[in-house]
Amino acid sequence: MNRTGLVEAVAAETGLDRKQAEAAVKAFTDTVIAETKSGEKVSVFGFGTFTPRSRAARIGRNPQSNTPVKIPASMAVRFAPASAFKEALNSKKTASKKTAAKKTTAKATTTKTAAKKTAAKATTTKTAAKKTTAKAASKSTSAAKTTSKRATAKTVAPATKSTPSARARRTTR
Repeated sequence: MNRTGLVEAVAAETGLDRKQAEAAVKAFTDTVIAETKSGEKVSVFGFGTFTPRSRAARIGRNPQSNTPVKIPASMAVRFAPASAFKEALNSKKTASKKTAAKKTTAKATTTKTAAKKTAAKATTTKTAAKKTTAKAASKSTSAAKTTSKRATAKTVAPATKSTPSARARRTTR
């Protein structure tokens, strides 16, 4: 929504004509700007707080030429929404979260019974798993023996960078 849309919404909500609504919006924005410019904090109950912030002068860098650039001191405004504003924004989400929580508790009870059944199956599979791990361990030791034999058979010198002085040393030996 832009300023024109805000003026039309204010006119529709309050029953004022368009010119009066525009004057009201302009008066609000001008007042907020004037007060924050003078360094005062503007609080609108149920909406939020406009707090002026001052930024100190500093030296930055031009990213293209990497030359230092002086950045002058400036004023900025921080808007902190009121708790009523935040609640209004999140009210629809909390209602859907409550219904989702009820659904998940119903799912949790059904999964608990399924978990009991799988626990019984798991105890029977544990004994089978112990047997298979013993077989796998004996296979892994035989595999380690064969790889060690291969490793001793293949001894490769580490790769080195060939420089003129290294070549000269090899030829003189």
